[in-house]
This record gives sequence, structure tokens and C-alpha cells, in this order.
Amino acid sequence: QVQLVESGGGLVQAGGSLRLSCAVSGRTFSSYVMGWFRQAPGKERKFVAAINYSGSITNYADSVKGRFTISRDNAKKTVYLQMISLKPEDTAVYYCHRYAGDYWGQGTQVTVSS
Repeated sequence: QVQLVESGGGLVQAGGSLRLSCAVSGRTFSSYVMGWFRQAPGKERKFVAAINYSGSITNYADSVKGRFTISRDNAKKTVYLQMISLKPEDTAVYYCHRYAGDYWGQGTQVTVSS
């Protein structure tokens, strides 16, 4: 069974940084494209970033380009989202996603105060 468990969220001031982690159970983590999405209160869940199986290709939403970095450690079966220069509009629940099979984590809250 595949499980995704996010961690690393919290409360941070504008301009601050956070690193989210997503630990993935199950076999063959290294074979799958992984992504991060976020959902602000009252809004739809939106794409943030994605990374291919080897980490050689990444893609970002325009709103986070230059501030967020997605990476992965296949040996640890973990995908990361490094966030810098955080803004109040980054406040959301952040979800880890495995595209194959459409698996989601439970989410981790990120709150950026102004």
C-alpha cells in the first residue's frame, strides 16, 4: 500500500523559509513523477511543483518560480519542497502527490504572517 506523509509545515513570517518533506512508502519510489500542490482556504487545490523520477526535470507554477525548489532523495523515498522568500499568499495546506495511481498525502499547513 502506498502512503504519503508530509511534514515540515508551520508558521513563519513573510520573507522566511520552510522545507517540506514527503515520505513515501511502497516499492519503486524512484520510478514515479512526484508533485506538490497547495490549497488555500476557500480555493481550489493548485499545482506548485513537480519532479521526474530521477530529479533531472522539474516544473514550477509561475507564482513560485525562483522561490521554491523541489527535490527528491530516491534512497530515502522522500520528496522535498524548499521554500524561501515566503509571502502571505503562500499560506495554504500543502499536499504531496504521486501522479501514478493518484495518491495524496494528508497535507501540512503552511502559514505565512505579514
